[in-house]
Amino acid sequence: MVPAGSETTPHRVVVVGGGAAGLQLVTKLGDRLGKRRKAEISLVDRARTHIWKPLLHEVAAGSLDVGHHAVDYLHHAHQHHFRYRIGQMIGLDRAARQITLAPSFDAEGRQVTPERTVGYDTLVIAVGSTTNDFGTPGVAEHAIALDTQEQAVRFHQRLVNASLRAHTQDGPVRPGQLHVTVIGAGATGTELAAELHRTLRDVVATGLDKIDPDKDIRITLVEAADRVLPAVPERLSAEVMQMLRKIGVDVRLKARVTEVRADGVALADGTFLPSELVVWAAGVKAPPFLQGIGGLETTRTNQLVVTPTLQTTRDPDIFAMGDCAYLVEAGSDRPIPPRAQAAHQQATHLIGQIEAKIAGKPLTPFKYRDFGSLVSLGHYSTVGSLMGFIRGRNMLIVGLFARMMYRSLYKMHERALHGSVKTTIDAMARALTRRTVSRVKLH
Repeated sequence: MVPAGSETTPHRVVVVGGGAAGLQLVTKLGDRLGKRRKAEISLVDRARTHIWKPLLHEVAAGSLDVGHHAVDYLHHAHQHHFRYRIGQMIGLDRAARQITLAPSFDAEGRQVTPERTVGYDTLVIAVGSTTNDFGTPGVAEHAIALDTQEQAVRFHQRLVNASLRAHTQDGPVRPGQLHVTVIGAGATGTELAAELHRTLRDVVATGLDKIDPDKDIRITLVEAADRVLPAVPERLSAEVMQMLRKIGVDVRLKARVTEVRADGVALADGTFLPSELVVWAAGVKAPPFLQGIGGLETTRTNQLVVTPTLQTTRDPDIFAMGDCAYLVEAGSDRPIPPRAQAAHQQATHLIGQIEAKIAGKPLTPFKYRDFGSLVSLGHYSTVGSLMGFIRGRNMLIVGLFARMMYRSLYKMHERALHGSVKTTIDAMARALTRRTVSRVKLH
């Protein structure tokens, strides 16, 4: 038998998860190794298209059209010399070096692909994170998360339908009918609250004159901590808080949610917030299927524990990166945070790691660098804190410069996938399109 990775059997690299990090990794490996047949690169994901996760709040608010930004996995795989396999990973057999994929179905319930196995020589798990509701009653039934493109689109449809319902019903708009409560004032929740404040008014301005925006619409942001954006520097948090109050977002701090109901949100202090729409953005955890999968070491939040080389502690042929990986670097007492910049840095590091592994060379430890935080408040402003920008000091940035920095992050992601030429052409096309379409998606 010819060993895997020989001249006649290319080394099989399987990446599970087509988020920003996973897609960047397979794109680069496909261009470097797959194109020259030095390795067989495969991507596994249950979705068919990719959209940059930090944009999901704009999709939910209706200020961004998914069709103009989504990357088609099948086409992208063909362009960049890797294979795309649709399906959700549900099992791992380390002895046989294969993963099991669940069957996939279309909207009518018909099976598209059967349950099947995919073999690997090197496996990279990059499945990101899901919302953690901490067992709060009613969240699963009455709130919606923004983990996926489908959830963001579904929320926006509910938002438009709620506006149309209020406009066409008999009688006036009921108290709380067009109220939106966002639970969790991290980056996603804060950005969504600001974005919704504008886009809901844009929806109403299209002719829904029965609705009075100042009287009938309310956006409430609920946070259990004593400030918004508790994971970022206090100066940045204070700046964002000031802007949220200025535009009229109702911010509730030190507020713990005890239940989400069909008609609103109950807080621990007895307050009830009437709400037709509720978004849960209060915490993250790795997907439940990872817990103890294949005998790998996991945390209580389902993350895969990895070594400094990003290899799982119990199998050097399996790597993990992004939100689903747990790594405490030497000299630190905290794990690397589940942030987009960490996943991007790990993907860049793993490109060289996998090339070295295939070549039989030693691997190098990953080192995370925190470049700061940027928070977009949509049309109103963008604020950020750049780490070590001037002689080791942090610098707070606000306004146009911060907005340019925020947009450049997405451009960096696009360039990593498509190159500079296509990214520039796409940007020009979107700029022209924006002049001919509504500012907010109405369907």
